Amino acid sequence: MANPAAVDHPTETIDDYLQTIYSLETEGEKPISARLARWMNVTPPTAWATVQRMQRDGLVELDEKKVIHLTAHGRDLAMNIARRHRLAERFLTDVLKLGWAEAHRQAHEFEHGITPLIEERLFALLDNPTTCPHGSPIPGTGAELDPAWVNLDTLEAEDRAIMKFISEELEEDSELLGYLDRHNLRPGREIRIAEKVTSTGLISIDNGTETVSLGLAVAARIRVLRV
Repeated sequence: MANPAAVDHPTETIDDYLQTIYSLETEGEKPISARLARWMNVTPPTAWATVQRMQRDGLVELDEKKVIHLTAHGRDLAMNIARRHRLAERFLTDVLKLGWAEAHRQAHEFEHGITPLIEERLFALLDNPTTCPHGSPIPGTGAELDPAWVNLDTLEAEDRAIMKFISEELEEDSELLGYLDRHNLRPGREIRIAEKVTSTGLISIDNGTETVSLGLAVAARIRVLRV
C-alpha cells in the first residue's frame, strides 16, 4: 500500500532517483535497474530495492522486461525536481560564478529550498533560460535534445562541431565535470577533432586555445552539432 507522505513528499534519495529516471528517458536510454545503479553509482541491489519502494508508492511502474516507467504523478514530481535542479545550477554558475562541479553539488542542496515564487523570480533574473549549464533542457520551457546532434565519439580527425550537451551521467563525476569546465568544453563551444585513436580509446579535441584529451567512453556521453 502506498505511503501518502512518501508519495507527496519524497525523500532526497527518491528525488534523485526520480530525476535520474527522467534524465535517462530524456537522453533516450531505457531506465532499467542496472543502468540506474550505474548512473547513481550505487550497487544494483540498492537501486532495485529503491525502485521497488517507488513502485509501492505509486511513483513508477515496471513492464514485463523490468523497464522502469514513471507514473503520471511520478513524472510530475520528476519534472519539478529536474526543473529546480537545472535552474539552481544555472543560478549558481551564472550569478554566483561557482565552477561546474561545485555548482552541481550545491544545487542538490539549493533545489529543495526553491518555492514556486522563488522559481518564478529566478527564471526572470536569469532571462528565462531553457537549459542548465551543461545543455540539459529545463522542463516546462519547451527545450528538447535535438536529434541532429551526434555523439562526440563518432567524429573523426579534422571534423568540426559545436558542443551542445553533456550527459547528466557525467555530471555525477565531480573530477570529470571540473575537467570539462576548466578546459572550456562547454555547450556553444566550437571544436575541432585533432586526433582520434580508437586503439587507445582516446580523442583529442582542439577547443581553439588548447588541445584536450578525452576517453572515448566519456566522448560518447557528449553531443555535438557538426559544422
